[in-house]
Amino acid sequence: MIEKYTLKNGVRVIIEKIPTVRSVALGVWIGTGSRFENKEWNGISHFIEHMLFKGTTTRSAKQIAEAFDQIGGNVNAFTSKEYTCYYARVLDEHAPGALEILADMYFNSVFDEQELAKERNVVIEEIRMYDDTPDDLVHDLIAKACYENDPLGYAILGTEDVLNGLKRDDIVRYIEGRYTPDQTVITVAGNVPDGLLEEITRYFSGYERTPIQLIEDRTPDFTAGSIWRTKETEQAHLCLSFPGYSVGHEDIYSLILMNNVLGGSMSSRLFQEVREERGLAYSVFSYHSAFKGAGTFTLYTGTATKQLEEVYNVMIDTTARLRQHGITEDELHKGKEQLKGSLMLSLESTSSRMSRLGKNELLLQRHLELDEIIRLVEAVTVHSVKQVTDRIFTNPMAVALVSPLETIPDYIKGDVFVGR
Repeated sequence: MIEKYTLKNGVRVIIEKIPTVRSVALGVWIGTGSRFENKEWNGISHFIEHMLFKGTTTRSAKQIAEAFDQIGGNVNAFTSKEYTCYYARVLDEHAPGALEILADMYFNSVFDEQELAKERNVVIEEIRMYDDTPDDLVHDLIAKACYENDPLGYAILGTEDVLNGLKRDDIVRYIEGRYTPDQTVITVAGNVPDGLLEEITRYFSGYERTPIQLIEDRTPDFTAGSIWRTKETEQAHLCLSFPGYSVGHEDIYSLILMNNVLGGSMSSRLFQEVREERGLAYSVFSYHSAFKGAGTFTLYTGTATKQLEEVYNVMIDTTARLRQHGITEDELHKGKEQLKGSLMLSLESTSSRMSRLGKNELLLQRHLELDEIIRLVEAVTVHSVKQVTDRIFTNPMAVALVSPLETIPDYIKGDVFVGR
Protein backbone atom coordinates (compact mmCIF):
# COMPACT_ATOMS: atom_id res chain seq x y z
CA MET A 1 0.00 0.00 0.00
CA ILE A 2 1.29 3.46 -0.95
CA GLU A 3 0.98 6.23 1.65
CA LYS A 4 1.46 9.92 0.86
CA TYR A 5 2.13 12.73 3.33
CA THR A 6 2.72 16.43 2.78
CA LEU A 7 4.83 18.20 5.38
CA LYS A 8 3.91 21.70 6.58
CA ASN A 9 6.40 23.34 4.18
CA GLY A 10 5.22 21.38 1.13
CA VAL A 11 7.77 18.54 1.03
CA ARG A 12 6.02 15.37 -0.11
CA VAL A 13 6.75 11.97 1.43
CA ILE A 14 5.73 8.75 -0.32
CA ILE A 15 6.06 5.47 1.58
CA GLU A 16 5.44 1.92 0.38
CA LYS A 17 5.73 -0.65 3.16
CA ILE A 18 6.89 -4.15 2.19
CA PRO A 19 7.17 -6.14 5.43
CA THR A 20 8.35 -9.32 3.66
CA VAL A 21 11.82 -7.90 2.87
CA ARG A 22 14.73 -6.84 5.07
CA SER A 23 15.92 -3.83 3.06
CA VAL A 24 14.81 -0.23 2.75
CA ALA A 25 15.43 2.04 -0.24
CA LEU A 26 15.30 5.79 0.40
CA GLY A 27 15.37 8.56 -2.17
CA VAL A 28 15.57 12.34 -1.94
CA TRP A 29 14.18 13.69 -5.22
CA ILE A 30 14.35 17.25 -6.49
CA GLY A 31 12.32 18.37 -9.47
CA THR A 32 15.18 19.99 -11.31
CA GLY A 33 17.58 18.96 -14.05
CA SER A 34 19.03 20.18 -17.33
CA ARG A 35 15.56 21.07 -18.66
CA PHE A 36 15.33 23.86 -16.06
CA GLU A 37 18.77 25.36 -16.71
CA ASN A 38 19.76 28.29 -18.90
CA LYS A 39 22.75 28.36 -21.23
CA GLU A 40 24.95 30.07 -18.65
CA TRP A 41 24.30 27.33 -16.10
CA ASN A 42 23.89 24.25 -18.32
CA GLY A 43 25.31 21.32 -16.35
CA ILE A 44 24.95 22.87 -12.90
CA SER A 45 22.30 20.34 -11.76
CA HIS A 46 24.64 17.44 -12.49
CA PHE A 47 27.62 19.26 -10.96
CA ILE A 48 25.69 19.85 -7.74
CA GLU A 49 24.79 16.16 -7.65
CA HIS A 50 28.53 15.43 -7.52
CA MET A 51 29.25 18.13 -4.96
CA LEU A 52 26.74 16.89 -2.39
CA PHE A 53 29.05 13.92 -1.85
CA LYS A 54 32.14 16.11 -1.27
CA GLY A 55 31.70 17.01 2.37
CA THR A 56 29.36 18.60 4.90
CA THR A 57 29.87 20.63 8.06
CA THR A 58 30.15 17.35 9.99
CA ARG A 59 31.55 14.84 7.48
CA SER A 60 34.30 14.77 4.87
CA ALA A 61 33.72 13.10 1.49
CA LYS A 62 35.59 10.05 2.78
CA GLN A 63 33.47 9.91 5.93
CA ILE A 64 30.26 9.98 3.88
CA ALA A 65 31.49 6.98 1.88
CA GLU A 66 32.73 5.18 5.00
CA ALA A 67 29.43 5.74 6.82
CA PHE A 68 27.58 3.70 4.21
CA ASP A 69 30.32 1.09 3.91
CA GLN A 70 30.15 0.50 7.68
CA ILE A 71 26.47 -0.40 7.51
CA GLY A 72 26.77 -2.45 4.33
CA GLY A 73 24.64 -0.05 2.34
CA ASN A 74 24.76 1.50 -1.10
CA VAL A 75 24.50 5.22 -1.79
CA ASN A 76 24.48 7.01 -5.14
CA ALA A 77 22.76 9.72 -7.17
CA PHE A 78 21.79 10.60 -10.71
CA THR A 79 20.62 13.60 -12.69
CA SER A 80 18.16 13.53 -15.56
CA LYS A 81 16.59 16.23 -17.70
CA GLU A 82 13.71 16.74 -15.26
CA TYR A 83 14.85 15.56 -11.82
CA THR A 84 17.79 14.78 -9.56
CA CYS A 85 17.82 11.91 -7.07
CA TYR A 86 20.04 11.01 -4.11
CA TYR A 87 19.34 7.50 -2.89
CA ALA A 88 20.46 4.76 -0.56
CA ARG A 89 19.60 1.10 0.00
CA VAL A 90 20.32 -0.40 3.40
CA LEU A 91 19.13 -3.02 5.86
CA ASP A 92 15.92 -1.92 7.57
CA GLU A 93 17.67 -1.41 10.91
CA HIS A 94 20.02 1.14 9.30
CA ALA A 95 17.32 3.20 7.54
CA PRO A 96 17.32 6.01 10.16
CA GLY A 97 21.09 6.36 9.87
CA ALA A 98 20.98 6.45 6.08
CA LEU A 99 18.26 9.09 6.20
CA GLU A 100 20.35 11.25 8.54
CA ILE A 101 23.32 11.14 6.15
CA LEU A 102 21.18 12.03 3.13
CA ALA A 103 19.68 14.94 5.07
CA ASP A 104 23.15 16.07 6.11
CA MET A 105 24.23 16.09 2.46
CA TYR A 106 21.07 17.94 1.41
CA PHE A 107 21.27 20.72 3.99
CA ASN A 108 24.88 20.94 5.18
CA SER A 109 27.16 20.50 2.16
CA VAL A 110 29.93 23.10 2.38
CA PHE A 111 31.06 23.33 -1.28
CA ASP A 112 34.68 23.82 -0.34
CA GLU A 113 36.63 25.71 -3.03
CA GLN A 114 39.33 23.03 -3.26
CA GLU A 115 36.71 20.29 -3.61
CA LEU A 116 34.93 22.39 -6.24
CA ALA A 117 38.11 22.61 -8.30
CA LYS A 118 38.80 18.88 -8.04
CA GLU A 119 35.25 17.81 -8.82
CA ARG A 120 35.00 20.27 -11.70
CA ASN A 121 37.91 18.45 -13.29
CA VAL A 122 36.26 15.08 -12.57
CA VAL A 123 33.09 16.14 -14.39
CA ILE A 124 35.09 17.56 -17.29
CA GLU A 125 36.78 14.17 -17.61
CA GLU A 126 33.32 12.59 -17.54
CA ILE A 127 32.27 14.85 -20.42
CA ARG A 128 35.40 13.92 -22.37
CA MET A 129 34.83 10.22 -21.72
CA TYR A 130 31.26 10.60 -22.96
CA ASP A 131 32.49 12.46 -26.04
CA ASP A 132 34.85 9.56 -26.76
CA THR A 133 31.94 7.08 -26.61
CA PRO A 134 30.07 7.58 -29.89
CA ASP A 135 27.19 5.24 -29.08
CA ASP A 136 26.45 7.47 -26.05
CA LEU A 137 27.25 10.78 -27.73
CA VAL A 138 24.78 10.24 -30.56
CA HIS A 139 21.86 10.12 -28.08
CA ASP A 140 22.86 13.54 -26.72
CA LEU A 141 23.03 14.88 -30.25
CA ILE A 142 19.60 13.55 -31.19
CA ALA A 143 18.05 15.39 -28.25
CA LYS A 144 19.52 18.64 -29.57
CA ALA A 145 18.32 17.79 -33.09
CA CYS A 146 14.80 17.24 -31.71
CA TYR A 147 14.58 20.42 -29.65
CA GLU A 148 17.24 22.74 -31.10
CA ASN A 149 17.92 25.50 -28.53
CA ASP A 150 15.26 24.50 -25.99
CA PRO A 151 16.74 23.33 -22.66
CA LEU A 152 15.12 19.92 -23.20
CA GLY A 153 17.82 19.43 -25.82
CA TYR A 154 20.67 20.43 -23.49
CA ALA A 155 23.25 17.84 -22.44
CA ILE A 156 22.78 16.80 -18.82
CA LEU A 157 26.54 16.95 -18.20
CA GLY A 158 26.82 20.48 -19.60
CA THR A 159 29.96 21.77 -21.29
CA GLU A 160 33.56 22.40 -20.27
CA ASP A 161 33.19 26.14 -20.83
CA VAL A 162 30.16 26.40 -18.55
CA LEU A 163 31.72 24.26 -15.83
CA ASN A 164 34.92 26.30 -15.86
CA GLY A 165 32.85 29.41 -15.29
CA LEU A 166 30.72 28.13 -12.39
CA LYS A 167 31.46 29.67 -9.01
CA ARG A 168 30.51 28.63 -5.49
CA ASP A 169 27.99 31.48 -5.33
CA ASP A 170 26.28 30.10 -8.46
CA ILE A 171 25.88 26.71 -6.82
CA VAL A 172 24.51 28.15 -3.59
CA ARG A 173 22.07 30.36 -5.48
CA TYR A 174 20.88 27.46 -7.64
CA ILE A 175 20.30 25.22 -4.62
CA GLU A 176 18.45 27.96 -2.76
CA GLY A 177 16.20 28.54 -5.75
CA ARG A 178 15.70 25.01 -7.09
CA TYR A 179 16.11 22.66 -4.09
CA THR A 180 12.89 24.05 -2.65
CA PRO A 181 10.28 22.27 -0.50
CA ASP A 182 7.66 22.31 -3.27
CA GLN A 183 10.11 20.49 -5.58
CA THR A 184 11.35 17.98 -3.00
CA VAL A 185 9.97 14.46 -2.65
CA ILE A 186 11.15 11.82 -0.16
CA THR A 187 10.39 8.23 -1.19
CA VAL A 188 10.80 5.11 0.94
CA ALA A 189 10.13 1.49 -0.04
CA GLY A 190 10.78 -1.68 1.91
CA ASN A 191 10.49 -2.85 5.50
CA VAL A 192 10.04 0.67 6.86
CA PRO A 193 10.90 0.86 10.57
CA ASP A 194 8.56 2.52 13.04
CA GLY A 195 9.26 6.19 13.54
CA LEU A 196 10.92 6.81 10.16
CA LEU A 197 8.19 9.21 9.03
CA GLU A 198 8.75 11.23 12.19
CA GLU A 199 12.48 11.34 11.43
CA ILE A 200 11.79 12.54 7.87
CA THR A 201 9.49 15.21 9.29
CA ARG A 202 12.16 16.32 11.75
CA TYR A 203 14.80 16.75 9.04
CA PHE A 204 12.75 18.11 6.14
CA SER A 205 9.77 20.05 7.48
CA GLY A 206 11.53 23.07 8.94
CA TYR A 207 13.11 24.84 5.97
CA GLU A 208 11.80 27.40 3.49
CA ARG A 209 13.32 28.62 0.24
CA THR A 210 12.16 31.02 -2.47
CA PRO A 211 11.98 29.34 -5.90
CA ILE A 212 13.73 30.85 -8.91
CA GLN A 213 12.80 30.21 -12.54
CA LEU A 214 15.73 30.45 -14.94
CA ILE A 215 13.77 29.83 -18.15
CA GLU A 216 10.27 30.26 -19.49
CA ASP A 217 8.00 27.35 -18.58
CA ARG A 218 6.69 26.16 -21.93
CA THR A 219 6.18 23.09 -24.09
CA PRO A 220 9.03 22.83 -26.62
CA ASP A 221 8.44 22.42 -30.33
CA PHE A 222 9.83 19.33 -32.07
CA THR A 223 12.23 20.83 -34.61
CA ALA A 224 13.26 17.75 -36.67
CA GLY A 225 16.80 19.01 -37.08
CA SER A 226 19.90 17.22 -38.35
CA ILE A 227 23.19 17.09 -36.45
CA TRP A 228 26.37 15.20 -37.20
CA ARG A 229 29.76 14.83 -35.56
CA THR A 230 32.75 13.72 -37.61
CA LYS A 231 34.95 11.37 -35.58
CA GLU A 232 37.44 8.67 -36.50
CA THR A 233 35.23 5.82 -35.32
CA GLU A 234 35.05 2.21 -36.44
CA GLN A 235 31.28 2.47 -36.87
CA ALA A 236 28.66 4.97 -37.92
CA HIS A 237 26.20 5.62 -35.08
CA LEU A 238 22.78 6.78 -36.24
CA CYS A 239 19.66 7.99 -34.41
CA LEU A 240 16.32 8.80 -36.04
CA SER A 241 13.70 10.49 -33.84
CA PHE A 242 10.02 11.39 -34.15
CA PRO A 243 7.62 13.31 -31.91
CA GLY A 244 6.41 10.94 -29.18
CA TYR A 245 4.02 11.15 -26.23
CA SER A 246 4.37 13.08 -23.01
CA VAL A 247 4.51 11.33 -19.65
CA GLY A 248 1.05 10.19 -18.56
CA HIS A 249 -0.42 10.33 -22.08
CA GLU A 250 -3.58 8.24 -22.41
CA ASP A 251 -2.05 6.15 -25.23
CA ILE A 252 1.33 5.62 -23.57
CA TYR A 253 0.84 1.86 -23.15
CA SER A 254 -0.09 1.48 -26.82
CA LEU A 255 3.17 3.24 -27.65
CA ILE A 256 5.15 1.06 -25.24
CA LEU A 257 3.77 -2.09 -26.85
CA MET A 258 4.42 -0.70 -30.34
CA ASN A 259 8.02 -0.05 -29.32
CA ASN A 260 8.33 -3.60 -28.03
CA VAL A 261 7.32 -4.93 -31.44
CA LEU A 262 9.45 -2.55 -33.50
CA GLY A 263 12.76 -2.45 -31.64
CA GLY A 264 12.38 -2.81 -27.90
CA SER A 265 13.30 -6.49 -27.52
CA MET A 266 15.43 -9.25 -29.01
CA SER A 267 12.39 -10.65 -30.82
CA SER A 268 11.52 -7.23 -32.27
CA ARG A 269 11.28 -6.63 -35.99
CA LEU A 270 14.33 -4.38 -36.18
CA PHE A 271 16.54 -6.73 -34.17
CA GLN A 272 15.47 -9.76 -36.15
CA GLU A 273 15.71 -8.07 -39.56
CA VAL A 274 18.92 -6.08 -39.11
CA ARG A 275 20.94 -8.36 -36.84
CA GLU A 276 19.59 -11.87 -37.02
CA GLU A 277 18.55 -12.09 -40.69
CA ARG A 278 21.17 -9.84 -42.31
CA GLY A 279 23.98 -9.62 -39.76
CA LEU A 280 24.43 -5.90 -40.44
CA ALA A 281 24.74 -4.61 -36.87
CA TYR A 282 25.44 -5.75 -33.35
CA SER A 283 23.24 -3.10 -31.79
CA VAL A 284 19.90 -1.91 -33.18
CA PHE A 285 16.92 -0.88 -31.08
CA SER A 286 14.18 1.68 -30.49
CA TYR A 287 13.07 3.51 -27.35
CA HIS A 288 10.65 6.17 -26.18
CA SER A 289 11.52 9.14 -23.95
CA ALA A 290 8.58 10.77 -22.16
CA PHE A 291 8.76 14.19 -20.51
CA LYS A 292 6.23 16.68 -19.20
CA GLY A 293 4.42 17.98 -22.25
CA ALA A 294 6.77 16.34 -24.75
CA GLY A 295 8.22 13.04 -25.89
CA THR A 296 10.41 11.46 -28.55
CA PHE A 297 10.49 8.07 -30.23
CA THR A 298 13.95 7.06 -31.39
CA LEU A 299 15.56 4.37 -33.55
CA TYR A 300 19.29 3.64 -33.12
CA THR A 301 21.90 1.55 -34.83
CA GLY A 302 25.67 1.27 -34.97
CA THR A 303 27.19 -0.28 -38.09
CA ALA A 304 30.17 -0.09 -40.44
CA THR A 305 30.08 3.08 -42.51
CA LYS A 306 30.03 1.08 -45.75
CA GLN A 307 26.83 -0.66 -44.55
CA LEU A 308 25.08 2.46 -43.27
CA GLU A 309 22.89 3.00 -46.33
CA GLU A 310 21.70 -0.60 -46.34
CA VAL A 311 20.97 -0.61 -42.60
CA TYR A 312 19.21 2.75 -42.86
CA ASN A 313 16.99 1.48 -45.68
CA VAL A 314 16.12 -1.66 -43.72
CA MET A 315 15.19 0.46 -40.67
CA ILE A 316 13.03 2.76 -42.81
CA ASP A 317 11.33 -0.10 -44.66
CA THR A 318 10.69 -2.07 -41.46
CA THR A 319 9.16 0.96 -39.77
CA ALA A 320 7.13 1.91 -42.85
CA ARG A 321 5.65 -1.61 -43.00
CA LEU A 322 4.70 -1.34 -39.36
CA ARG A 323 2.88 1.89 -40.05
CA GLN A 324 1.15 0.54 -43.13
CA HIS A 325 0.04 -2.81 -41.74
CA GLY A 326 0.22 -2.50 -37.96
CA ILE A 327 1.12 -5.32 -35.59
CA THR A 328 -0.37 -8.79 -35.32
CA GLU A 329 -2.50 -10.19 -32.50
CA ASP A 330 0.31 -12.59 -31.69
CA GLU A 331 2.84 -9.75 -31.40
CA LEU A 332 0.42 -7.82 -29.21
CA HIS A 333 -0.09 -10.81 -26.89
CA LYS A 334 3.65 -11.46 -26.54
CA GLY A 335 4.30 -7.78 -25.92
CA LYS A 336 1.69 -7.63 -23.17
CA GLU A 337 3.12 -10.68 -21.43
CA GLN A 338 6.63 -9.27 -21.62
CA LEU A 339 5.53 -5.91 -20.25
CA LYS A 340 3.56 -7.47 -17.42
CA GLY A 341 6.49 -9.72 -16.61
CA SER A 342 8.93 -6.82 -16.40
CA LEU A 343 6.50 -4.91 -14.17
CA MET A 344 6.12 -7.88 -11.83
CA LEU A 345 9.86 -8.51 -11.64
CA SER A 346 10.58 -4.85 -10.88
CA LEU A 347 8.31 -5.10 -7.84
CA GLU A 348 10.76 -7.53 -6.28
CA SER A 349 13.31 -4.70 -5.94
CA THR A 350 12.89 -2.09 -3.23
CA SER A 351 15.10 0.25 -5.26
CA SER A 352 12.81 -0.06 -8.29
CA ARG A 353 9.75 0.63 -6.17
CA MET A 354 11.38 3.64 -4.54
CA SER A 355 12.36 4.99 -7.96
CA ARG A 356 8.88 4.47 -9.39
CA LEU A 357 7.38 6.39 -6.46
CA GLY A 358 9.69 9.35 -7.01
CA LYS A 359 9.20 9.63 -10.76
CA ASN A 360 5.42 9.22 -10.53
CA GLU A 361 5.09 11.88 -7.84
CA LEU A 362 7.28 14.45 -9.57
CA LEU A 363 5.96 13.91 -13.10
CA LEU A 364 2.39 12.71 -12.59
CA GLN A 365 1.41 13.52 -9.01
CA ARG A 366 -0.37 10.18 -8.85
CA HIS A 367 0.41 6.52 -8.21
CA LEU A 368 -1.28 3.69 -10.04
CA GLU A 369 -1.67 0.37 -8.30
CA LEU A 370 -0.34 -2.67 -10.15
CA ASP A 371 -3.86 -3.93 -10.95
CA GLU A 372 -4.69 -0.61 -12.62
CA ILE A 373 -1.50 -0.72 -14.72
CA ILE A 374 -2.28 -4.29 -15.81
CA ARG A 375 -5.79 -3.20 -16.77
CA LEU A 376 -4.39 -0.41 -18.94
CA VAL A 377 -1.95 -2.80 -20.59
CA GLU A 378 -4.67 -5.34 -21.29
CA ALA A 379 -6.85 -2.59 -22.81
CA VAL A 380 -4.36 -2.01 -25.64
CA THR A 381 -5.59 -3.30 -29.00
CA VAL A 382 -4.12 -3.79 -32.45
CA HIS A 383 -6.22 -0.82 -33.52
CA SER A 384 -4.93 1.48 -30.75
CA VAL A 385 -1.34 0.58 -31.68
CA LYS A 386 -2.11 1.37 -35.34
CA GLN A 387 -3.37 4.79 -34.29
CA VAL A 388 -0.06 5.41 -32.51
CA THR A 389 2.02 4.46 -35.54
CA ASP A 390 -0.13 6.64 -37.79
CA ARG A 391 0.40 9.61 -35.50
CA ILE A 392 4.14 9.19 -34.93
CA PHE A 393 5.50 8.01 -38.26
CA THR A 394 3.81 10.59 -40.45
CA ASN A 395 6.03 13.33 -39.04
CA PRO A 396 9.40 14.57 -40.30
CA MET A 397 12.20 13.02 -38.27
CA ALA A 398 15.25 14.40 -36.51
CA VAL A 399 18.60 12.86 -37.42
CA ALA A 400 21.88 12.53 -35.51
CA LEU A 401 25.01 10.83 -36.85
CA VAL A 402 28.46 10.20 -35.37
CA SER A 403 30.80 8.74 -37.97
CA PRO A 404 33.97 9.31 -40.03
CA LEU A 405 31.78 10.93 -42.73
CA GLU A 406 32.05 14.68 -43.29
CA THR A 407 28.27 15.15 -43.30
CA ILE A 408 24.97 13.28 -43.22
CA PRO A 409 24.58 11.34 -46.51
CA ASP A 410 21.94 12.55 -48.97
CA TYR A 411 20.00 9.28 -48.73
CA ILE A 412 19.04 10.09 -45.13
CA LYS A 413 16.03 12.39 -45.52
CA GLY A 414 14.23 13.99 -42.59
CA ASP A 415 10.85 13.93 -44.34
CA VAL A 416 11.13 10.29 -45.40
CA PHE A 417 7.93 9.09 -43.70
CA VAL A 418 5.63 11.78 -45.07
CA GLY A 419 3.25 10.24 -47.55
CA ARG A 420 4.56 6.68 -47.21
